[in-house]
Amino acid sequence: MRRICVYTGANKGSRPEYEQAAQAVGKELVARGWGLVYGGGHTGLMGVLADTVLAEGGEVIGVMPRAVIPQEIAHQGLTTFYEVKTMHERKALLADLADGFVTLPGGLGTYDELFEILTWAQLGMHQKPVGLLNVCGYFDPLLALLHQTMAERFMLASHVELLLHKESPTDLLDCLAAYVPPPLQSKWTDPPAQ
Repeated sequence: MRRICVYTGANKGSRPEYEQAAQAVGKELVARGWGLVYGGGHTGLMGVLADTVLAEGGEVIGVMPRAVIPQEIAHQGLTTFYEVKTMHERKALLADLADGFVTLPGGLGTYDELFEILTWAQLGMHQKPVGLLNVCGYFDPLLALLHQTMAERFMLASHVELLLHKESPTDLLDCLAAYVPPPLQSKWTDPPAQ
């Protein structure tokens, strides 16, 4: 592992624990000698995370599409900043630069990035670990939805298992470091439900 891409919100959310989690992830990344790759903003949890990594002496790479720079307000103090044309280019470059992915609480953009990178893993387009930090149970409904999707036979168990999840930054990053891609099922192995 050299760099981890973190998806998270451009807002701080309603709980102080979200900001504390972003700080903890930033410190843990630097302690492991891993750089941060992220969306390039300076607001919300994105900004907290980037500022923490920079304050600890770590590398921070931001990637932002030209069209959203005014709304997201690009961070001016990053190690490296890439301006790209489209959101598609942003997501592809984030994925190329990272050796693994972590999701912290956030909104629609965060969910979009998480589900796209998970879909790419499901399709075998990468074999990098994908995890989420379940701060204060924030992702409990999402995890329940994925299990419901599996129970209703829209998703295979091996695809659900692609998403690592822990409540502690240390535990989550340990899982990413030890990750071995599981063999993916390509078909249902159990008989159809009656």
